[in-house]
Amino acid sequence: MATEECDASEAYKQAYINAKEEDVQIIQSPVGMPGRALRNALIERVEKEKEPIKKCYNCLAKCNPGKVPYCITKALIDAVKGDVENGLVFCGSNVGRINQMMSVHELMQELVS
Repeated sequence: MATEECDASEAYKQAYINAKEEDVQIIQSPVGMPGRALRNALIERVEKEKEPIKKCYNCLAKCNPGKVPYCITKALIDAVKGDVENGLVFCGSNVGRINQMMSVHELMQELVS
């Protein structure tokens, strides 16, 4: 994600760069599958109450808009467009190791050396 070639917003990329290991939380997605995400305002809100779903994109067969805590499609799109506080920023457990923006070429060289 934190590569020059990635077309996500700068705010999204910066969220990865700024993340520390303790910022990662395992959450339940709307379809019940666990995933790692950066803890933010969205996660704090949905821990307390359901987010209203204004539009259903019919993107997941197992999703029931009447029961899920938030719309995963809207949350993912909001985050990648730059609203990293109110969107969903999935990440891996090693996100804290990312500390700078680099090109894909530089990243591949680092990974194989």
